[in-house]
Amino acid sequence: MKNKTLVINVLIAVAAALLFVPGIGSVRLFDWDEINFAESAREMLVTGDWLNVRINFESFWEKPPLFIWMQALSMKVFGVGEFAARFPNALIGIITLLILFNIGRKAEDERFGLMWTLMYAISFLPFLYFKSGIIDPWYNIFIFLSIYFFALYTDPGVADKRMRHAALSALFMGLAINTKGPVAFLIFGLSFIVWLIVRRFRMDFRWKDVGVYALVLALVGGSWFITLAATGHFDVIQDFITYQIRLFETKDAGHGGFLLYHFVILLFGVTPASFFALSSFRKKALENEGESRIAVLFRWMMISFWVVLILFTIVRTKIVHYSSFCYFPMTFLAAYSATRMMDGKQRFAGWQKGLLIGTSVAFGLLFTALTLFDHFKHLIIPLVHDPFAVSCMEASSQWRGFEPFVGLILIAATIWFCVRFGKDRKWQDFIALACANLLFAMTAILCAVPEIEKYSQASAVDFYVERQGEDCYVQPAYFKSYAHYFYTDRKPENACEDFEWLCRGPIDKPVYFVVKDEPWSVGHFAQDAPEAEFLYQRSGFRFFRRDVPETEVGAAPERSENNI
Repeated sequence: MKNKTLVINVLIAVAAALLFVPGIGSVRLFDWDEINFAESAREMLVTGDWLNVRINFESFWEKPPLFIWMQALSMKVFGVGEFAARFPNALIGIITLLILFNIGRKAEDERFGLMWTLMYAISFLPFLYFKSGIIDPWYNIFIFLSIYFFALYTDPGVADKRMRHAALSALFMGLAINTKGPVAFLIFGLSFIVWLIVRRFRMDFRWKDVGVYALVLALVGGSWFITLAATGHFDVIQDFITYQIRLFETKDAGHGGFLLYHFVILLFGVTPASFFALSSFRKKALENEGESRIAVLFRWMMISFWVVLILFTIVRTKIVHYSSFCYFPMTFLAAYSATRMMDGKQRFAGWQKGLLIGTSVAFGLLFTALTLFDHFKHLIIPLVHDPFAVSCMEASSQWRGFEPFVGLILIAATIWFCVRFGKDRKWQDFIALACANLLFAMTAILCAVPEIEKYSQASAVDFYVERQGEDCYVQPAYFKSYAHYFYTDRKPENACEDFEWLCRGPIDKPVYFVVKDEPWSVGHFAQDAPEAEFLYQRSGFRFFRRDVPETEVGAAPERSENNI
């Protein structure tokens, strides 16, 4: 049995590496979040200061440093670039699938562990996140493990290891806090309160376990904040706390959304797992499970799912990855339902099959249309009223030729599965569904994303790359971006952000401006920087250069330190 389990673990690790590592360096990092974290890691290497997180060589207090340390270490090994920025998430993707299999195996059996692993791996957004450079895959696994070990603490079947489980729960919660902040503990705390309410406040605990939990949490979770305080950086702590509060109270710029935003994202983004998970929301889902370990874990997964979903429905800032922790409970519930379906205890209802088929048809046809976009975009452009979007459509994509068929394969495999699974409900039925979803996800990331980038940020990023090694200032006009920091390989001496001084002041080196190709931006820039010379226009952007005025050559720049 041990040899069999070892073989399965090795196969999962190899398969995960083949899924998550290839292609992570083949496309540029995207604004804002990917480049934000990667730039902080790059600046750690430039400054040699690993304690203070920076953006544009100024204090950046929105995130703790743990994930950024991982990226910086990766850049030390692989060099500064997209591969190094995304490699930590590819690594945690491998680790996550191994964790899910082994937790599932211990909670029930190897079949359940494999099903949970499969549901997580083939669902679109979970797969996509492991090939990204954002912070959430590590953050979410730490929160999940904290809740898991606390669930074990409440499980009477393993009462002899309660202190160990309390310490591990606190350890992973501390790591989560050092990854993204104290919202992690809010998720855990709210889940614990709901669990207490469900249990009618019946909980058997020991005060020494509470003490161990508090001590480990304080030492691990508070380590960065303690270090900041010890080194006199109280302003960073204050700004960090203010930022966390603001996220709940206000809509962050560019990140608004409708009330049920996260419901829609999870239902259609975590396909196909989401449609299986729907069967677990019925009243008698735990019928005949008693107080088994799988039942204990089921309750914690259900509670944490609703806590996160409701919490970030209330939060006014709507960002896709805010609800990404729900990928764990959703895929758990999907695995739970799928294994019960195979045992004849649940059924995959017709309306669930209809949702799954409908979603696959929509995704498949949209993907096929995307691959053929250049052939009919001349029909769409007259209908688009956004000048910037029209300008971006000037780019041309280069597809390999097979991509249109991938969407059709997804549709065909999904229909075949829904017909087949209603009859025999065997493991083998999932093979075609899994292969089609993985083919779709891999093709989307390896083939479609690079082409999509051509219509979005490619021309601007190309311009930034051309400025590497040049002693100059580079400044986007009227839009927020981190790309010019990372892709110009900016040094501290080129970190000026004083837009007015760059436009009209006595500059000491050339300034390059990137302006969105839209009437408002172009018109205002002509007024703000009358000396700037137009260089060229390309797919969504116009590029300008302002040279040092002849009378100012060699003169010392006059600007305040606050603008550096």
